[in-house]
Amino acid sequence: MIVLNDHTKNKIAIVIAGPTGIGKTQTAIHLSRALKSAPIISADSRQCYKEMSIGVARPSADELLQAPHYFIASHSVTDIVNAGVFEQYALQLATDFFKTHNYVIVCGGTGLYIDAFCNGLDDVPPVDEAIREKINRLYTHNGLAWLQQEVSVKDPLFFASGEIKNPHRLLRALEVMESTGKSITQYRTNIQQPRAFQAIKFCLQLPREVLYERINTRVNKMMEQGLLNEVQQLLPYRHLKALNTVGYAELLDYLDNNISLQQAVDKIKQHTRNYAKRQITWFSKGKYIPVQPEDMSFILGQIKEMEG
Repeated sequence: MIVLNDHTKNKIAIVIAGPTGIGKTQTAIHLSRALKSAPIISADSRQCYKEMSIGVARPSADELLQAPHYFIASHSVTDIVNAGVFEQYALQLATDFFKTHNYVIVCGGTGLYIDAFCNGLDDVPPVDEAIREKINRLYTHNGLAWLQQEVSVKDPLFFASGEIKNPHRLLRALEVMESTGKSITQYRTNIQQPRAFQAIKFCLQLPREVLYERINTRVNKMMEQGLLNEVQQLLPYRHLKALNTVGYAELLDYLDNNISLQQAVDKIKQHTRNYAKRQITWFSKGKYIPVQPEDMSFILGQIKEMEG
């Protein structure tokens, strides 16, 4: 087992990011084992829900035994979970872990959660939950084109930012505008908040065609594992934001007799590939070090350089 500078006073948060399906979980587990069982905090906006497992590729029982994981099945789909909740949750965990560990691993593909943990969030006023539920309900019924039109009319400042293909960002912009009367862009300060640790951020990369093939294979495996049954069990919660997720929304459409099962599976693959492309774009704009999945020698070497 490799231990890097075990007596250092510096505390380091190691981010393992990247698009869905690229192998973040296994990379984080191998890194944890190399760093004396460093705890892993998930930065995934859906794996935290205990009712959702197959469709969000939650780490398996065996994987959870290989390394300590947190923010996994920690909340209910009925709970309010957002970047602000994650920021406070993860910072408290990190504070506790750094009392006995030099390293904490943050692993996930939700870029906004990672940014919140490393840099902090702008101070946006609370959103009216009734407004949030109404907007999500309308989006679920009317689709992305409706959402884009609403934001273009009600928050042209945000719409001009170019993030018009990311439904989560569009939903956030619309709910803030309808709750506060101001564009979400007016709350952005881009001021990094101080942290009691250093952060080094890695982004896993693979050739696009390899990643897309892995995504298609994983979707097939999810269906074999019983994703449709999981979605059926979640029907009472279909109105909640958590269920507005790739893999669930398409099968809900199938259960509503709007499309065939094969069409639903094909849409899951397509939408997952689209999501992966958006993630790649997001992480390309941050200060992430590109790395191949599970390349421990390179990752550990970069950490050692950081420690000086």
